[in-house]
Amino acid sequence: MTSATQVLGRSVVVFSRNYLPVSRVNIKRAIILIVTGKAEPLDFAGGSGIAVRSPSVVYQVPEHIRLTIAGAERVWKVPPVNRRELLKRDHHTCQYCGSTKQLTIDHVIPVSKGGKHKWDNVVTACERCNQRKGDRTPLIAGMPLLSQPKAPMHPAVAFAEQFWKEQQEHLE
Repeated sequence: MTSATQVLGRSVVVFSRNYLPVSRVNIKRAIILIVTGKAEPLDFAGGSGIAVRSPSVVYQVPEHIRLTIAGAERVWKVPPVNRRELLKRDHHTCQYCGSTKQLTIDHVIPVSKGGKHKWDNVVTACERCNQRKGDRTPLIAGMPLLSQPKAPMHPAVAFAEQFWKEQQEHLE
């Protein structure tokens, strides 16, 4: 038997009006969206849902809902390059050796060689790797990057990518 806290701890995927996955919400929020007419159930899994029981009613909450309201799209700007955002993007990990200790910011193409302080040219590096690389490019220093630097993506796009990746893994 499932406890109330287990049921209320589950989440529902919310799709936009054009069927793009945009976020996850808790069961209570999903019920409110459906009851107020701001969302409708989607039946991707063939009638499956989460049973929420009250003393008088059993309510089947779908695992996927679609917004029916046209909300103003929030304007999202790429955040400026700063230490906090860079550490977040690089998962607090040196992009040369994978260390999580004594992290600094490194310009992949050094500023002295014409490199800019932009998302595609800065990475998180530990002090040791930053000093070892010095005023050289990773190629010249023989220090390949663990991942290519790029600007953070819109949160809804990142969520959609993760959602579809998970769906693909479930099919395999």
